[in-house]
Amino acid sequence: MEFKKGEKQILWTNLIAIILFTIIYFIQKNYEFIIYVGVIVFFFALIFRNLRVIKYPNFVIWLLSVWAWLHMAGGALYFAGTRLYDIVLLNIVGAPYYILRYDQAIHAYGFFTATFAMYYLIKPLLKKHDRWYSLGIVIVMAGLGAGALNEILEFFATVVAPSTGVGGYINTSLDLVFNLIGAIIAMVSIRWMKKNTKE
Repeated sequence: MEFKKGEKQILWTNLIAIILFTIIYFIQKNYEFIIYVGVIVFFFALIFRNLRVIKYPNFVIWLLSVWAWLHMAGGALYFAGTRLYDIVLLNIVGAPYYILRYDQAIHAYGFFTATFAMYYLIKPLLKKHDRWYSLGIVIVMAGLGAGALNEILEFFATVVAPSTGVGGYINTSLDLVFNLIGAIIAMVSIRWMKKNTKE
């Protein structure tokens, strides 16, 4: 496979991050996140295999890469005995919601980036149109579909490794809410990009 400008840097940076975090997870015996590493490797392999077909811009792959790193860091790093994913960044709402946790922020960012990726995935199939609201709904729902898949993977992680910190119904529901927030921000960003560039 031939690489275009900047793609090799993205690939090597991700390989280094994945190897580093995998070593950390094995040392920690963190089997839940070893599963997630497998998922990340699968999706990055899929993206790089289809780069010439889908034509993701480098900035989208960088966004996805940062999401993967933040996700892996969330499961590997501890501060004062608290896992990064469980840290409350801003105490906006207390128990039982604990908003805003690192986990929720990463869901919003992650499905902001996933919605961008879904846009570029379906873009070649779109005809020229003027109905942005219809396209906006499709883009947001595609991002939410990726979010639903993520929650299914989290469920399987709890089956394989029951001692995970994934959480219960409230956690899943909040994840979906923050996925929606990220997807809507992505849709607005894509709309702005289309109006102000040749995108």
